[in-house]
Amino acid sequence: MARTEAEVVVGGAPSLTSIEQRGIEHIPHDNRWGKPSGLFWMWAGAVWNVEFVIYGALAVIAFGLSFAQAVLIILVGNVFYILTGLASLQGPQAGTTAFAISRASFGPRGNKLPSFFNWVTQVGFEIEGIALIVFAAILLSLKAGFTAGIAAKVVFIVIAVAIQAVLPTLGHAAVLKVLRWLAIPFVILFAVMAGLTTSKVNLHVPAHGASWGALMIFLALVISAGGLGWTENGNDYSRYLPRKTDKKAIVLAVALGGAIPSALLEILGAAIATGVPGATTPNGLVAGFPGWFIWPYLIFAIVQLFAINTLDLYSSGVTLQSIFPRLKRLHCVAIDTVICGGIAAYAVFSMHFYTLLSDFLLFIILWLGPWCAIYLVDSWLRRNRYDHDALLAERGGRYWRNGGFHWPAIVAQVVGMGCAALWLNAYSPYVGPLASRIGGPIGSDFSVFIGLFVGGLLYYVLTARQIRAEGEATPVPAQVSG
Repeated sequence: MARTEAEVVVGGAPSLTSIEQRGIEHIPHDNRWGKPSGLFWMWAGAVWNVEFVIYGALAVIAFGLSFAQAVLIILVGNVFYILTGLASLQGPQAGTTAFAISRASFGPRGNKLPSFFNWVTQVGFEIEGIALIVFAAILLSLKAGFTAGIAAKVVFIVIAVAIQAVLPTLGHAAVLKVLRWLAIPFVILFAVMAGLTTSKVNLHVPAHGASWGALMIFLALVISAGGLGWTENGNDYSRYLPRKTDKKAIVLAVALGGAIPSALLEILGAAIATGVPGATTPNGLVAGFPGWFIWPYLIFAIVQLFAINTLDLYSSGVTLQSIFPRLKRLHCVAIDTVICGGIAAYAVFSMHFYTLLSDFLLFIILWLGPWCAIYLVDSWLRRNRYDHDALLAERGGRYWRNGGFHWPAIVAQVVGMGCAALWLNAYSPYVGPLASRIGGPIGSDFSVFIGLFVGGLLYYVLTARQIRAEGEATPVPAQVSG
């Protein structure tokens, strides 16, 4: 029987079966049991995932990059995991989650806008993961001689949603511990996959590579699916670290925990794609493996998808709580699970799943770049000082400002999104005017960089003096030893 985290604490950390009761509530310092190494293994356990092999395969198959070009862009793009590391520094200081801390930038009411964007993003990734899990289960059943009909697919969806809810329900400690345990077998699977596909690789295909515009489009995908795409989750997991934890250790642990597996898996995907044209889907990768490996591959793929989905479901729950503070974290997990299951069922039975998925992935970058820049600039200006009581106050307090809105942040967010849209290449539903005119036949994509630059610069220009003064006026809690 599961127990609450207050009932069982082993070695300073809650046991695996304890249920985390806190959501966005402030974490008292004597309950801070986390270490940077725990973050490294958590991120590694989540990112050692078949999804990143597919991202690498897209470089060759969808964008026409040569293998050398793909490796270069993958290495450059994964440097941006430093953003995830920087977006994990606020949690230990504020003792709360990312979208509770975001209230310092946007105000308690103004913050509901980016919180809603993030909630939709996290739930979207959950739906993607559940659908891919069900597709893998359907293929497994087919390999076993059973063709899954409508009833079987419904059963697969229900089982997948139920399993997916377990770790997010248990909470923070269970997420970190289980993902740490999974990291090692996932590394072994990577090594086996690399060995088995060596004979399929043809590194000279395509021979001439792609235009610089195509390189920039793929770079935007790598950044948004990796380092930038995880910034909104960072502090949800770092907030259990003590305030005195070394900042460089946090940044390095998070950045390397994400970047190392991401880069290796994407390079593997690009290599496989030179010899396996169907490698842009989990099931398509099967063509590159011998028959005996298909079963363990699909089983591991399912476990990996559950692992990465765990981070999304946990973060979507605490994000929903930041929008509706009266809800408990467990209520939010239950709500998100039901919504995820219902929409995932539609996705599984839809003939347009991959079109819906690609459109979703392309458009989330519009809000994420400006928000990340505003969030980090705000943290830098206030020297990472936060009033945790004011962050969680629904009325009044240091961050209430103009009726709960901080309009400079909202203006910077909206303008940043508008400018990013000018150079977004979300072919075919939308191609921005700059994206279509610059970069060759397929255009280019600088939306990631424009969103970051415009959102961050405009917020700095509008608020630098105010936020510095606000930070200086915020008391620094006394350091607690041990």
